[in-house]
Amino acid sequence: MDAMFSGRRTNLALLTVLGGAFISGLVVQALGTAATRWLLVVHGAIGISVMVLSPWKTRVADRGLGRRNRGRYFSLLLALMAVTVIVTGLLHTTGTVSSIGGFTVLWVHVATALALIPLLVWHFLARKTYPRRVDLARRNLLSLGGVSLAGLAMWFGADRLIRITDLAGKDRRFTGSHETSSFEPAGVPVTSWLDDRVPTTGDAAWRVDIDDAAGARSLTLSELQSLPFQDITADLDCTSGWWSRQVWEGVRLTELIDRGEARSIVAWSATGYARRYSVSQLDQLWLVTTVGGEPLSPGHGFPARIVSPNQRGFWWVKWVVRIETSRVPWWVQLPYPPT
Repeated sequence: MDAMFSGRRTNLALLTVLGGAFISGLVVQALGTAATRWLLVVHGAIGISVMVLSPWKTRVADRGLGRRNRGRYFSLLLALMAVTVIVTGLLHTTGTVSSIGGFTVLWVHVATALALIPLLVWHFLARKTYPRRVDLARRNLLSLGGVSLAGLAMWFGADRLIRITDLAGKDRRFTGSHETSSFEPAGVPVTSWLDDRVPTTGDAAWRVDIDDAAGARSLTLSELQSLPFQDITADLDCTSGWWSRQVWEGVRLTELIDRGEARSIVAWSATGYARRYSVSQLDQLWLVTTVGGEPLSPGHGFPARIVSPNQRGFWWVKWVVRIETSRVPWWVQLPYPPT
């Protein structure tokens, strides 16, 4: 294995596993469904595989730093950020630390991983770590497979240790998120997507515009609340690394929207934020005005927000002011909102 993981091939192996870590992490963050549970296992195992490869990378780094070239400081920064990604991933998984500098540990983990991408691209180009046909030799593939299996075994071992030692991470959800303030709405963190800010809207001024097969119309808050309301117990699972179960009250969109020939529904926020849903989800979406028997607070979407069980928090559009049907398929949008 020493022959496999030396010099260029060490860098190539790390590039391969880091690419897998980025892809699996992005998919888990975007979807967050029970069906993608296995991807979280893969993501964790890949992270540990990076640790398995670190002794070989240390040897390569020692040789590179000894040359004292101009890129050595970028290499040191890359190494520091990579260690930060791994450590914050471990801290979040175990639940031993919940926040760093006012940000959740998972937020730091994801932000650092994204910031690492340009440095990895620079490292790849500067070191000319290009794949060669010999890299696909049976021995090399078996060595890489051995590292992957070692990472998987260590992940399951670590997961078992977390449960035996009764760390907070033992109760994490299948998305990796930790429970907070279930059935206590006042304790639920207030989060918004990137540059969204809490708007100021009074009861009297608020309207929700509906544009569907039945035509265009507007509803006031009292008119909305006159429609058949339901209680929905649903888990809000935020990409910041926490989830909370609450009882929401609102109207199912099947009571509000005439789908006609539409292929998707778009919910717009007062901030300009929007998400597009498949029409097949109509009976799984609610426009809610209360949580825990009380009106939504401004930070949690007052006067009305979308509740979309089984989807991550960024699908739960807050401060809804418009809902429209569209002939555009739901998937014609970025996996993550740009703002």
